[in-house]
Amino acid sequence: MLTALVRLADETPRLFESLRSAAERATSYAPGKWTLKEILGHLVDDERIFSYRLLCVARGEQNELPGFDEEIYATSGAFEQRTLANLLSEYAAVRAATLALLEHLTGAAWTRRGRVNGYTASARGLAFHIAGHELHHHRVIRERYVPLLEADLESVRPGNE
Repeated sequence: MLTALVRLADETPRLFESLRSAAERATSYAPGKWTLKEILGHLVDDERIFSYRLLCVARGEQNELPGFDEEIYATSGAFEQRTLANLLSEYAAVRAATLALLEHLTGAAWTRRGRVNGYTASARGLAFHIAGHELHHHRVIRERYVPLLEADLESVRPGNE
């Protein structure tokens, strides 16, 4: 799983950079759906929260950890007010912190379990969530946002007036 997170640390910035024009235009694929910057901000928020949960579980926290409302976080994050470069820099910092945490967990810490938002989770499962969640959003971006950009490019090609 560390390998996947390291790989994603390279792939995610490349994916967002390849869609820079759409990100800077606040494009979304449907009304009420997040923009690319909001998705990136959401990935950062989610990773921070799940890394914290992972730390708590790995260290043996006995108190149940709360949930969070991703819509409130996305709205309150004001991600559209920031540059893509700034968001990508924050993404890199959060990923580096996550990797530093994961690289030094003991075998026992990986398998510890705790209560998170009404369910039992292992530290390992929370780490898998970080990678799986990011891959889910990669798929959404490729399926929903890339076709929008291809249509935009097609509409500005010579002969398509």
